[in-house]
Amino acid sequence: MAASTPSVHPEPDDATPFTSGSSPAAGVFRLPERLAAKADPTLIAGDERHFAAIAENLDRTRAELTARLDAARRAPGRSGQQAVDRDAEIRRLTGRLRALERYGLDLCLGRFIAEGTPEPVYIGRLGLTDADGDRLLVDWRAPAAEPFSSATHAHPQGLVSRRRYRWSGGHVTDYWDEAFAAEGVQGSASLGDLSAFIASLGHSRTPRMRDVLGTIQADQDAIIRASSRGALVVDGGPGTGKTVVALHRAAYLLYADPRLSRGRGGVLLVGPHRHYLSYVADVLPGLGEEGVQACTVRDLVPEGASARTERDPETARLKSTADMVRAIEKAVRFYEEPPTRELLVETPYLDVLVRPEDWAEAFAAPASGTPHNEARGEVWDELLALLVSSADDGEVDPPALRSALARNAELTAAFNRAWPLMDPAVLVSDL
Repeated sequence: MAASTPSVHPEPDDATPFTSGSSPAAGVFRLPERLAAKADPTLIAGDERHFAAIAENLDRTRAELTARLDAARRAPGRSGQQAVDRDAEIRRLTGRLRALERYGLDLCLGRFIAEGTPEPVYIGRLGLTDADGDRLLVDWRAPAAEPFSSATHAHPQGLVSRRRYRWSGGHVTDYWDEAFAAEGVQGSASLGDLSAFIASLGHSRTPRMRDVLGTIQADQDAIIRASSRGALVVDGGPGTGKTVVALHRAAYLLYADPRLSRGRGGVLLVGPHRHYLSYVADVLPGLGEEGVQACTVRDLVPEGASARTERDPETARLKSTADMVRAIEKAVRFYEEPPTRELLVETPYLDVLVRPEDWAEAFAAPASGTPHNEARGEVWDELLALLVSSADDGEVDPPALRSALARNAELTAAFNRAWPLMDPAVLVSDL
């Protein structure tokens, strides 16, 4: 699937986020004179009331989370599962509080109105519910929020209109409306299906990549929400938004994929170098996820930071070609030679004859492409299973015979010679 949409870099919030202490009565909208038509109360009064409710709820929620976190930390030490549960709760509360403190009202990305429901649905970086259980913000990753990013004029997905906000210093400094039906035109001061996206292209770059939640396009959203079954390859030229979409996808999967929830799994972000990881470091926390692990390719090899750069250009070229892979594969095959002579193995139960065809069948057990050292255990297990099966006369306990064969010094020595454990560094140095 190609990501052809250009990368976008929303304007950084370079002022203090809005809180209830900033006086919501003064209004959240701070529109310049040239946008005076958008400041009409008939267009923004409903948003102002909703933002006031969000501000009040944020203060209350932060206070409640702080109190719960303090109580959890003061709780007496436990052992076993109780200690694990206590630590998990502290991590959960800390992460939620940190996410809410990172943003103010700019948690809200925009809103949409669906057919048959005149009340707007407000979309946020995180979900937020008031004291009565009413939804103030729907998490952008929730199924209910999907039309906000994926609706198009060709496929409106039941939307009447959509509004996106630009935030700066905790205030709305611009907004854009899109109408998907005739009734969506009424009450709109700025219409244009790509106006928010086009406006974002003019923003200057910063030392850190920014998320694109406010301007995600439908083709980007399709990649972000694609099934997690199997591999997903996103292909596109430089600057088409592959990296930022991949980061949004990671945040989405952590929220939506049950295999990654409640500590059952995680996401590893592998970058080409540390400068890259620093550049993208703010994106995932801004999307409400702080548990993603990041590393470089160098961190994945045993040598790590001590790995030396190849100084000889010709050697470096050779190492980067498929010829090197083929040479290593050929060298490895010299250490995977099944014995061609029979071996009689004596056990306390009975004598077992190991034939050349038994070795050959066991050596063929690993799937193609399995690394040599990883396949070693599979070959050994298959050999023992074959020998136990061939020697089964109904009088010997199979597990006992298998255990005796596994402990036999002559059999294990023959296997170690035929399929030795290899040191990659030694193998490469011998090439």
